[in-house]
Amino acid sequence: MKLIKINPQKPEKDKIELALHVLRKGGVVVYPTDTLYGIGVNIFSEDAVERVFSIKKRSRSKPLSVCLPKVESISKVAYMDSKTEKIARKLLPGPFTLILNKKEGISSTLTAGEAKIGVRIPDSKVSMELSREFPVTATSANISGMKVPESPEGVYKQLGGSVDLILNAGVFKESLPSTVVDLTCCPPSVIRRGSGVEIFDEIIEKIK
Repeated sequence: MKLIKINPQKPEKDKIELALHVLRKGGVVVYPTDTLYGIGVNIFSEDAVERVFSIKKRSRSKPLSVCLPKVESISKVAYMDSKTEKIARKLLPGPFTLILNKKEGISSTLTAGEAKIGVRIPDSKVSMELSREFPVTATSANISGMKVPESPEGVYKQLGGSVDLILNAGVFKESLPSTVVDLTCCPPSVIRRGSGVEIFDEIIEKIK
């Protein structure tokens, strides 16, 4: 397991390339988002996705969300109509997870057998770079049921050598998880209140 420092505002190209190399080989990378540290693997590697569940000791009945670099990339994994896309462009990049209807070919392991998928575009240059070749998982870097560590040292203490690389971007102070919004229903509903939730109602009202 490697732990390397990375500049979250100007991620060093060699460090991003190292992380991408790990992901291409089916490895597991802990990376900073705009809320907390996340666990990332290539979602098209079934073995890698299985590793995430094992590392987190997470129930296979709980789906994993997906990190993408831009709104246009959502079409790789999920369906959007014009209204849904308008909402997505208002909220993303940002601290939101959008629940959408998934496309065929997306692992049922990843989505816990559900027809929906959670999509994230964090306002984080590191996460955008890591997901530019393929979507990566976006799930908090902790063992299920335990507090999410605020620091890379805390992540290492909790997860140990079960991951291949930790990108150290410093400490997340008093950060909340993303707000989860279900866009498959009308009107859209908040199913987890987290970071950014205070602006959600205002945005929805404006685009009605």
